Amino acid sequence: MSDATADTASETSPLAAPLAADHSGSDDLPGPAGGAGGARPNMTQRIVDAITHAIVERRLMPGTKLAEQQIADIFKVSRTLVRQALNQLSRDRLVTLEPARGAFVAQPSVEEARQVFQVRQMLEGAMVRELAASITPPQVAVLRSHLRDEEAAVQRTDVPGRTRLLADFHVVLARQLGNEVLAQLLADLLSRSSLISLMYQSSHSAEHSRAEHVALVDALERHDADVALRLMTEHIGNVERNLRLNPRVRDLAAALGALAEPEGPSE
Repeated sequence: MSDATADTASETSPLAAPLAADHSGSDDLPGPAGGAGGARPNMTQRIVDAITHAIVERRLMPGTKLAEQQIADIFKVSRTLVRQALNQLSRDRLVTLEPARGAFVAQPSVEEARQVFQVRQMLEGAMVRELAASITPPQVAVLRSHLRDEEAAVQRTDVPGRTRLLADFHVVLARQLGNEVLAQLLADLLSRSSLISLMYQSSHSAEHSRAEHVALVDALERHDADVALRLMTEHIGNVERNLRLNPRVRDLAAALGALAEPEGPSE
C-alpha cells in the first residue's frame, strides 16, 4: 500500500515526529505502562512504548523502515539500546528484522489477521461474561469516563486520539477484572489489530464503534452477561468485516483467465 511504501526510505522519512511525540509516555495507551507512583520505564522500554503507540495511533505504517541510527538520534541513546527495543518488538510481532536490510514495521498476512480476531473473540467473550457478573458501580464509572473521552475525540475529529481510545477501551475492560496479565495480552493483540487495520481497513466508522462500546457498558451495568457477550462478539465481528481480507483477485490465473478466453468459436 502506498502509505507504507512511502516511508521505506527511512533516512528521509519524518520518523522523528511520531516517535518524539511519545517521549512523555501515557498510562492509558495499550502496551506496557507504568502505574501511578511506579518507577519510570527504562530507556529501552520507552522506545518500545513509543513505537507501539505510534503504530496504535496509525502514525507508523506497515512496512516503514525503522532505522537504528535515526531512532538513536531521536532518543539520544546508543544503537545498542535501540537494537534491544527492536528485538523486543520483533518478539511481539510488531516489527520484522530482515538480515542485511534492518527493521521494519510488520505487515501481517491475511491468515494472521483472521487468527488475531479469532483469539480476540475467545478472550474478550469470556472477559465480558465474567465482568458482567462482578462489575461494581465504581468500575462502571471508570468505563463511562472512558466513553466520554472517546466521544470527545470523535467529535473533534482527533484521529490518533480516537484510534487510541477505541482500542484501549478493551484493555480498560480487562483491568476492571484486576487481571493485569489479561490486560497486557489484550494490549499486545490490539497493537497487532492496529497493524492489521492499517493494511486492510476499508471504510469504518469510529462513531459506530463508540456506539457499540456504549451499548456494551449498558449491558455490563445491568449485569446482563448474555447481551454483553452478544454485543462483544458482534463488535469484534464488525471490525473484522470492515477489513478487506478477501481480495478480489487471488492469483495470476484468476486475474488473466477470463481475458485469455476467446470471445467466440476459435478459427
